[in-house]
Amino acid sequence: MDSNPKMRKEFLDSTRSSPFPDEVLERVLSLLRSHKDRSAVSLVCKDWYNAESWSRTHVFIGNCYSVSPEIVARRFPRIKSVTLKGKPRFSDFNLVPENWGADVHPWLVVFAAKYPFLEELRLKRMAVSDESLEFLALNFPNFKVLSLLSCDGFSTDGLAAIATHCKNLTQLDIQENGIDDKSGNWLSCFPENFTSLEVLNFANLNTDVNFDALERLVSRCKSLKVLKANKSISLEHLQRLLVCAPQLTELGTGSFMPELTAHQYAELGSSFNQLKNLNTLSGLWEATAPYLPVLYPACTNLTFLNLSYAFLQSIELASLLCQCPRLQRLWVLDTVGDKGLEAVGSNCPLLEELRVFPADPFDEEVIHGVTEAGFLAVSYGCRRLHYVLYFCRQMTNAAVATIVQNCPDFTHFRLCIMNPGQPDYLTNEPMDEAFGAVVRTCTKLQRLSVSGLLTDLTFEYIGQYAKNLETLSVAFAGSSDRGMQCMLEGCPKLRKLEIRDCPFGNAALLSGLEKYESMRSLWMSACNVTMNGCRVLAREMPRLNVEVMKEDGSDDSQADKVYVYRSVVGPRRDAPPCVLTLSGL
Repeated sequence: MDSNPKMRKEFLDSTRSSPFPDEVLERVLSLLRSHKDRSAVSLVCKDWYNAESWSRTHVFIGNCYSVSPEIVARRFPRIKSVTLKGKPRFSDFNLVPENWGADVHPWLVVFAAKYPFLEELRLKRMAVSDESLEFLALNFPNFKVLSLLSCDGFSTDGLAAIATHCKNLTQLDIQENGIDDKSGNWLSCFPENFTSLEVLNFANLNTDVNFDALERLVSRCKSLKVLKANKSISLEHLQRLLVCAPQLTELGTGSFMPELTAHQYAELGSSFNQLKNLNTLSGLWEATAPYLPVLYPACTNLTFLNLSYAFLQSIELASLLCQCPRLQRLWVLDTVGDKGLEAVGSNCPLLEELRVFPADPFDEEVIHGVTEAGFLAVSYGCRRLHYVLYFCRQMTNAAVATIVQNCPDFTHFRLCIMNPGQPDYLTNEPMDEAFGAVVRTCTKLQRLSVSGLLTDLTFEYIGQYAKNLETLSVAFAGSSDRGMQCMLEGCPKLRKLEIRDCPFGNAALLSGLEKYESMRSLWMSACNVTMNGCRVLAREMPRLNVEVMKEDGSDDSQADKVYVYRSVVGPRRDAPPCVLTLSGL
């Protein structure tokens, strides 16, 4: 199993408590895919702990400051794949200082020394420089997979280094990053004999790319299954790419502009007709009704349709959904309106996930949008629905109660009423009973986002019924400290709690002393927490890192933004001056 039997024997030297030979045990454990399952197995006994260490090839780290790369390397000596997360989720909403931290480079330095055989790296909300990408490209000769999601600090120069030096690259997935888009010439850095690419996603890049280089790359890589282009790719260019890659299973189109001639339209339709294995379609920037029929031949086997960049109206969405009988996941903008969601309910009986995003979240006078009527229509027609993210401007308690009665298997229920403190618009009552119905009915619920006018009663319901809840997001809600206390006392599996603009103060914060060490993190911003309250928490719970982010001109006694997380390495050393670390260690 291992190239150094002596080292392995010393590592596994322990009092026997397992009847299985080491090789058998390692083989069995290697079949476990869930990191939660593997972590649980490692606690059975010392033999299983050791065998799990040696058989594990992938590690997931949900917070880059919860552990050090040195500890990870000692614990797992044979890692080939790493998933690493950095900044709090609220960094997506510009609530985290730009220079907060989460630099990937110290991790890469340790990995280069301990894991030169590293093949896969997936980063989320990490700070990634061009220098780090070049270091990665030069120090891991067998590197194959790079995924950057919501990262920042790098440019297309870093991508050029990856393209130039990673000879065995199979996946390059660049999503929603704060990237300095200097040039599209990075695609020409792939060597002319490079053929291993299976996944290429550059959909969020803004500049024009070198299309000739892209076309040559796609034509060479016969195993390419996923291609997601940015909006610089025209329909004419898209047609040429599809001719080169009829084997695609996932496609992100470019822009649907400019217009095509009749001959070009026919050629594009013929190319889409060749995509027999396509199951995911996204992109569709500036898609208009006349060009949607060109997609129809490729829609038969679609299971995921991402229209979050397509400003479609209800009629256009309905015409497209008629062609997608196997759809399981759908993302749309609220421009489709309630009529569009009625079409979802009528045409998508297999739908499991729905996300409705606001086309313009900051326009309070918006005339389009979706309401409880559209959500109800979906719930009547899509009884398998278990994941929803729904942005709307009005909702009622009765509607939510009916929705969860129709779809009781929700594991993720994220309802975002965009006007803070909005009551049931028909009765003018708080939305407490809506979320009470959610947590009472949906016993499998793992993630919940609440919104609207909410009193402490909502959180009493959550504490009483949400026994499988792992992630809870709260904004502009609650009446007193009692609300937060109910959540912390009543949700045994809670791992992430995100709170903003709520009246919760020190008593609420300190009510979680027994809870925080079993959680991954707590975020509180614009609440009533003080610096003294945070100091008490840090003193009472020394194994937690308590970080306070101060804003210019704020009251010295107030804790503007509080981020609490468990860590086995104590306070981090790279915090900027605006981040005060109050760890008790």
